[in-house]
Amino acid sequence: MNTKQHNTEYDILIAGGGAAGIGLAASLKSRENSLKIGIIEPSEEHYYQPSWTLVGGGAFNVKNSKRKTKDIIPAGVTWIKDKITGFSPETNEVRVAHGEPIRYKYLAVATGLKIKWEAIPGLVDTIGKNGVTSNYSYDYSPYTWELVKQMKSGKAIFTQPPMPIKCPGAPQKAMYLSCHEWEKQGKLKNIEVELNNAGAALFGVADFVPPLMEYVKKYQATLNFNCNLISVDGPNKKAIFAVKDADGNVTQVEKSFDMLHVVPPQGPQDCLIGSPIANADGWVDVDQSTLQHTRYPNVFGLGDCCSSPNSKTAAAARKQVVVVAENLLAHKNHQAMPLKYDGYGSCPLTVERGKIVLAEFGYGGKLLPTFPWLINPLKATKLAWILKKDVLPWLYWNAMLKGREWLARPFEN
Repeated sequence: MNTKQHNTEYDILIAGGGAAGIGLAASLKSRENSLKIGIIEPSEEHYYQPSWTLVGGGAFNVKNSKRKTKDIIPAGVTWIKDKITGFSPETNEVRVAHGEPIRYKYLAVATGLKIKWEAIPGLVDTIGKNGVTSNYSYDYSPYTWELVKQMKSGKAIFTQPPMPIKCPGAPQKAMYLSCHEWEKQGKLKNIEVELNNAGAALFGVADFVPPLMEYVKKYQATLNFNCNLISVDGPNKKAIFAVKDADGNVTQVEKSFDMLHVVPPQGPQDCLIGSPIANADGWVDVDQSTLQHTRYPNVFGLGDCCSSPNSKTAAAARKQVVVVAENLLAHKNHQAMPLKYDGYGSCPLTVERGKIVLAEFGYGGKLLPTFPWLINPLKATKLAWILKKDVLPWLYWNAMLKGREWLARPFEN
């Protein structure tokens, strides 16, 4: 582990050591072990974030979602434990908080996105207490389950901010798992449940809305669209929403709650905003098929930081890793780039404890089921639950982060 790389130039430098960054390093090493690869990542802990929905539903131990970064960096890859402060693609350098800029021949940007807890006034002061929780955090997802178990009556509000966010289905998954538990305990009839969604639809891919609506009706939840959380008063159990009507007029509405599950707004990391490799919105500007940068041929992007219009999920990163590994190495060897990313993303929609609607789709909402003969993508199934709860975490730690690419390969050009 080095924080200062004065004279080193990496064959491939990876900015970010989350799912996409570690997965790519492992993938590249499995293809060409001699490559000199560095990963810039400040965090000492690495998390399997998709499990936090299950933690909030009492179906997963949060401790099993965490490993030490040093234990999952692939063999032969240098971990540069530092914070990225900027990108200089003209000179093939990445600037860091400590030490000299780090030089590269090829750069893969996988910085993820930033969860902006501070963007909702009052949230930072009250999250984790006063009935305010979020499954978007290792620290708070266990509190969701505590609240669900304690609640016997009252009002439970679940929020969803404007897109893009990590795993667009997660805000409603929290609601379904909570409702399932309350129904099982016979308490649901005494609890008023609301999903306040800043968007205009329950889910971005229309095919999945009917099976989800069956559960919304079953749990008697109220859906409020164009309704965005803008501030929280935890001690007084009040939340303020900006509500937009059909004419675009916005009014502020105050709502009382006993439990509030918040999904904070999300956006690009600070090091990308205004950077030469980012678009106007701060996302890494890539070709959505090849994932190569639109202006700098030796730069690629993958994971949640990308401009590609796919759902920001670990499943998307799993497919993108293979595309970037093959295309980057092909470009490096002056060959045509062989792979195209089809926008694949997966959102296992946990509609009850023990059943999931396995939403898998690509660009334009095209359905891309992996096991259509085994799992009906438009029905809630037990098999999809087993896949989400037991199989996918194992695959994450033992396949994706180790360069094993079972079922991860997209179509070739």
